[in-house]
Amino acid sequence: MVRYKAIISYDGSNFSGFQRQPQVRTVQEEIEKTLTKINRGKPVIVHGAGRTDSGVHALGQVIHFDLPQKRDEEKLRFALDTQTPEDIDFISVEEVNDNFHSRYCKHSKTYEFIVDIGRPKNPIMRHYATHYPYPLDLNLMEEAITKLKGTHDFTGFTASGTSVENKIRTITEARLVFDEKRNFLIFTFSGNGFLYKQIRNMVGTLLKIGNGRMPVEQIDRILTEKDRHLAGPTAASNGLYLKEIRYEE
Repeated sequence: MVRYKAIISYDGSNFSGFQRQPQVRTVQEEIEKTLTKINRGKPVIVHGAGRTDSGVHALGQVIHFDLPQKRDEEKLRFALDTQTPEDIDFISVEEVNDNFHSRYCKHSKTYEFIVDIGRPKNPIMRHYATHYPYPLDLNLMEEAITKLKGTHDFTGFTASGTSVENKIRTITEARLVFDEKRNFLIFTFSGNGFLYKQIRNMVGTLLKIGNGRMPVEQIDRILTEKDRHLAGPTAASNGLYLKEIRYEE
């Protein structure tokens, strides 16, 4: 078998997430259907680096799969790009070593979250940015977001009922940029892994701080007390993008 690594992007609006699930449309299932066709009807299993939720987009998701024979990388990319639905794009395909695994090989992920603070909101962006029409103090948010950098137990920022036991993660980048022209807030988070709904919960908390309904020091309290009820609401999924995945050499 020959292993291939692909970088893909997708519009998550009409998907129930990346991972295959019964009776709903998923990114994994659509790609597997196309690969099975290319592989003359023999099933091909796709493995993804990240399991994005329903409505979440990807600019640089990484997948891998095995095919029984060697193929021209660009012809394979083109075939996948043209035969998968229009809301999936194949950016690159390359042959890799058999020991490469998109999920288990050591890597870091970068996510972006876009918040539209314009009034009125931009209807064209309703699936691609979360609208927040309330007043915000960006200085408070910038002060608060720096507290998320570093190695912490992020129990207070994950969805309750998650099965993951070790909730210690390292965030290497946490920053906020205001795009004045488009009236967008762009949150960027990079790290060695993120818990279920962690980024959406962090953004929901930062918006609450910016709106003056929560002190900046609340971040410290959430990290120390590990209590989800102390954090803000979960931000909607439509503003979240899996931007990039970087593997260690």
